Amino acid sequence: MKKILAVLLSLLINTGHTSNYVTEHDIICLAKNIYFEAGNQPLVGKVAVANVTLNRVKDFQFPNTVCEVVYQAEWTTNWKGEEVPTRNRCQFSWFCDGKPDQPTDSETWIKSISIAELVLDKYYPDLTENSLWYHADYIKPNWSNYLNKTVQIEAHIFYK
Repeated sequence: MKKILAVLLSLLINTGHTSNYVTEHDIICLAKNIYFEAGNQPLVGKVAVANVTLNRVKDFQFPNTVCEVVYQAEWTTNWKGEEVPTRNRCQFSWFCDGKPDQPTDSETWIKSISIAELVLDKYYPDLTENSLWYHADYIKPNWSNYLNKTVQIEAHIFYK
């Protein structure tokens, strides 16, 4: 199964859809964010999450690469002496929720890679109106009171 996924990933990455400045690493980082943040949503929800990730790359408040944005977190040393993200102190919750960060649903993972490539290639417009933040519609974080709501797309509410 891993061999099949590796071949499919290679085919998707080498389709020529992405611009020269986009690396395979960028695609994988963005695809993981799409997969874990919006994997259960339709295309529009997945694209919106990718839009926020790229909006952050362009904004001075955040790191300036896709992977640095996706993996932005407070870090701590665990009992094994390893640097790990501090639980619930990440920009994207999936990265520090204590669960494995490897995709398990092959179909959703392959779709996430394809969407990541297309968003990085600017195939889709920014559906979030330049939003930098979002949250699920079933929670109300304190920070949302201080930002301007731009749009709700599927199960996420977006802000700038």
